[in-house]
Amino acid sequence: MDQDTAKYIVTYFSKCLTADERLAIRHSHSLIKLGLDTDPTITPRALNIYKKADWLTEDESILNLLKDGYDSFEVRVAQRILNQEKIFLNNCPNCGKLARTPLAKQCRFCAHRWS
Repeated sequence: MDQDTAKYIVTYFSKCLTADERLAIRHSHSLIKLGLDTDPTITPRALNIYKKADWLTEDESILNLLKDGYDSFEVRVAQRILNQEKIFLNNCPNCGKLARTPLAKQCRFCAHRWS
């Protein structure tokens, strides 16, 4: 599965995520927002604020989900959702590529329109 399809599934079918997967996504996005993904010298005060708000976690089971990186985590989650749930991938009837959203009616690649 490619990264675009995985991102599409995780974004538009988030109701299929488990509680642990939601926490892992929140943790990863918070690290990016704080800049900890590129610069690990963040002030402890900001770190404590994010931990108190449950935006960052120290739970090993959550951190293990992200051990191979966020992109790998996203692909694993999307594959699990695709295998367990009946979801709709909105592919262009002309070129077969994935549309931007589940409700899109125009292809972002070939500009084909459908109804």
